[in-house]
Amino acid sequence: MNSFLKNNVFSISFGTSLSKLAGCLRQILIAAAFGVGVTYDAFNYAYIIPGFLLIIIGGINGPLHNAVVAVLTPLDKKNGGIVLTQVSIKLSILLLFLAVLVYFNSGLLIELLAPNISNAAKVIATYQLKILTPCIPLSGFIGLSFGALNSRRRFFLSSISPAITSLSIIFFILFSLSFNQENTSSNLLAKTGLLAFATLIGTFIQFVIQIWEINKIGLLRLDSSFNSFIDEERRIFKLIIPASISSGLSQINVFIDMFFASSFQGAASGLAYGNFLVQAPLGILSNSLILPLLPKFSKLRSDKDDRGLKKKLISGIELCFLTSIFLAGFFITFNNQIVQLVFQRGSFDYSAASQVKKILIAYAVGIPFYLYRDLLVRTYYSIEKTNFPFKSSFAGIIFNIFFDWFLIGGPIKNFGNLSPYNFGVVGIILSSVIVNFIVCILLSFNLRNEDIHLPNLDLFRKISLMSLAAFIDSTFCFTILKTMNNSNSNLGEFLLLIFGSLTFFVIYYLLTKYFKVNKY
Repeated sequence: MNSFLKNNVFSISFGTSLSKLAGCLRQILIAAAFGVGVTYDAFNYAYIIPGFLLIIIGGINGPLHNAVVAVLTPLDKKNGGIVLTQVSIKLSILLLFLAVLVYFNSGLLIELLAPNISNAAKVIATYQLKILTPCIPLSGFIGLSFGALNSRRRFFLSSISPAITSLSIIFFILFSLSFNQENTSSNLLAKTGLLAFATLIGTFIQFVIQIWEINKIGLLRLDSSFNSFIDEERRIFKLIIPASISSGLSQINVFIDMFFASSFQGAASGLAYGNFLVQAPLGILSNSLILPLLPKFSKLRSDKDDRGLKKKLISGIELCFLTSIFLAGFFITFNNQIVQLVFQRGSFDYSAASQVKKILIAYAVGIPFYLYRDLLVRTYYSIEKTNFPFKSSFAGIIFNIFFDWFLIGGPIKNFGNLSPYNFGVVGIILSSVIVNFIVCILLSFNLRNEDIHLPNLDLFRKISLMSLAAFIDSTFCFTILKTMNNSNSNLGEFLLLIFGSLTFFVIYYLLTKYFKVNKY
């Protein structure tokens, strides 16, 4: 059993690491090829609807994946294959109908999602959305097959599968660059459908590989009867619908942010680059710190050990803030080196770098609240109390609309700005920070209704001391950077980042130990 677990952990970790690496290379090449320009801006708007479905329906650990794992795991190969095939056909027909609607209404949808982008960007985004619409029906089977493969303990393909789309985009951009060097009269990169077409090809390859793998393990049963295993089908759809709504609420905030971001040129591109830099380490933190706690929470609640649950949760909260405040301070201190090393080349010029640095700092401020909210929401789900997180997510959408509007000046058509605060695209990120902070407070205090009483004053004291340690650390390291940063070369910035990171970590560790808020 130990060997089995080790093999699975290794497969998942190795596959996920390869996917993250491919994603990083993809963003580096996109930045070099497109910078913060109209084409990549338009792609980010065109990808909103297909991306939403690929994440919610076709994503690993999405509602479809989890529902299929729950239903197929106890079934044998033959019966599991029948259920999978029946659900795949019905869901694909439904999503195909949706894709047709999106295709013929792509212009209207772009107008609704991004009313304030330029006419040129709207035309490009509409064209790209039409190219991407086949991803919608493909997302259904991709999500189902993730669940089916994991129900049969095939974890490696699921974890590496997202890399396929990244590799497709990398190939097309490199091919375009090579083609342009040999044919200076033609600029293939200027073809506005390149990113959309590469994404579609990558998604289709992912679809084909997973069909082949599903058939290989005997779960593809085209001769199945539509009248068999109706109960299992209903169970899958019953699990999918509420989970999709709940998961979709957080994605709705992405729609809202992009709607308001359309007022600023290059905002969608800048948000994509900044979010990418933060989400990679944040995802690792979330999976490594939070996921191992959830089974323990469930067991302690089932054993009615409320004291043990409270103790474990407090420990998780302290570790969550200890690591996330460190990460926030790191990004704020070294934003210049990070953006320059990762993105600043080719079409990604100084102006683009300056915009993304500001966005990265704003994202960094919200890291602790994002991770804490993730911990609290998953805590509620682990003790099977899903009602309040759903309500708080819905409230978060209302708050997000208001703060997005307020922090970009409170614009009213034909009346100008009503708010004295106009932070531009940074205001949209600060809105998310404020909303996550409010939702964290609501979720924390509501735990009392679940007989979990947190020592809020003591936690506030410890979090304040962690923040003070990060502030002192950041101020010290930033002062050193100003005196040493005389080189604009990538090698110089890289060495500075390595030296600075080690210094930042050591100082933060020693300060948190001195303040007695670090037990590790």
